[in-house]
Amino acid sequence: MYKLYWAADTGAFAPQVILEEAGASYERCDVDTAQGEEMAAAYLAINPRGQIPALQLDDGSVVTESAAIVLHLAECHPEAGLLPAAGSSERAALYRWLFFAAANLYEGVLRLYYSDRYTADPTQVEAVQAAARSYVDDMWSLVADAIGEGPFFLGQNYSVLDPYLLMLTNWHEDPAALFAAHPGLERLCVAVRARPAVARIWDQHFA
Repeated sequence: MYKLYWAADTGAFAPQVILEEAGASYERCDVDTAQGEEMAAAYLAINPRGQIPALQLDDGSVVTESAAIVLHLAECHPEAGLLPAAGSSERAALYRWLFFAAANLYEGVLRLYYSDRYTADPTQVEAVQAAARSYVDDMWSLVADAIGEGPFFLGQNYSVLDPYLLMLTNWHEDPAALFAAHPGLERLCVAVRARPAVARIWDQHFA
């Protein structure tokens, strides 16, 4: 059985969606961020960076980084159909945009909300935040331009990329404005929200 180290409104959302989509057995291990448990020794032994999520596999090994977790789970549960065929151009596109989202959107969100961590000069925190806000919107424009006719990123084929993008839209300062600027992105998120696996856990994360 998998163990998903979890907290609400964190990067644990997308991995939990994939676990639900795959019908995999898992235990949700809550990490109380209000009490700082993510930085306690017990959790740092699991993920030395103190970030959520982490996934413990059946053999006791641990995977961190939400993008890596969703890919691993999809590969372990091919029956869920969450990845295009290996070697296909669609698989290459999924890798491209999933890694883009993790490296640019996710990291940009962290710079926006934790701006003090990205400068040694306290007088520059607001400048870091302003730059991050503009950067995140620029990155969303690139993602939105790559979405086709939908409803999902890869057209009719739902994949691990879709709930990952949904998760990131919920961290935008103004999702309504984001969707108004990018109707295709809103269409994708509506389609993902309608999936039973997503509906089952939505309120756990974003109530």
